[in-house]
Amino acid sequence: MLKQLKYLSYAIVILLCASVSADENTEGLDATVGTLEEPLYSPFIERYIIDELKQLRTDQQNLKIEFYKELTDRQLKLAEVSATYATDTVTYFFYLIAATSSVLLLVGWNSLRDIRSNIEGHAEAKISKLIVDYEARLDQLEKSLVSKSAVIKANQAEIETTNEIQALWLRAGQESAWEQKIKIYDHILELRPESAEAMTYKADAAIEIGQPQLAIALCNKALEIEPDSGHAYFQLACAFSDLQAFEIAYDYLLKAITISEDYRAQSAEEERFLPNKKIMELLGSVNSHG
Repeated sequence: MLKQLKYLSYAIVILLCASVSADENTEGLDATVGTLEEPLYSPFIERYIIDELKQLRTDQQNLKIEFYKELTDRQLKLAEVSATYATDTVTYFFYLIAATSSVLLLVGWNSLRDIRSNIEGHAEAKISKLIVDYEARLDQLEKSLVSKSAVIKANQAEIETTNEIQALWLRAGQESAWEQKIKIYDHILELRPESAEAMTYKADAAIEIGQPQLAIALCNKALEIEPDSGHAYFQLACAFSDLQAFEIAYDYLLKAITISEDYRAQSAEEERFLPNKKIMELLGSVNSHG
């Protein structure tokens, strides 16, 4: 076999040399080939190579089969170990349950039914307590919502009333007839019974239509609500001046001027004070002092 391989190597070298210098060594190559006693290759070499390749493929196939067999064995072994572990775990778990039940029986509980009933009773007590607590909170929240709703409604009503009163004051300022002014002031007093301002303005209108007694009653009621109402004192001075009670009119006008100096100029323009000498002297002294 080694001899055949040697011949094959010679042939390869010769072919390489021939490919490099074919033209130059043609005659030398023919002479060399003529001197050869045996062929450069044998058909048995090809058979040997084919057999070696076949054996190599067979070995590879056998190796693959052995690999899959080993892998399968390992998987089966792993599955067996897992099943054994699961079985042991379940067994130990049941042992634990049995041991726990035994301990519970020893400490006074007769069965799992007693445990369940005790747990249910405790849970029901807790739930009942929570229900009562949340009912109290909901009741408090409902009361708070009702209270806030009432406050909102009251504020809304107050806003509507204030807007209506404002509109009535504007109408009263635009009205020229004193009787209509009194009706408007009465409407304001229906909406605001404790409005001292509306009472004093109604008293002013009552004086203008010749009802000083009504004006006095309105001003006194206004002073009960607002003791420092300079406008009420001024209207009282006007009403008592119409009744010829000049001393009383003087006292009320003095109080009005004491509260606000604005009534000084207004008093100087009031014609009903002209017959009252004491008032005119008061206005003169005030003007000279100013």
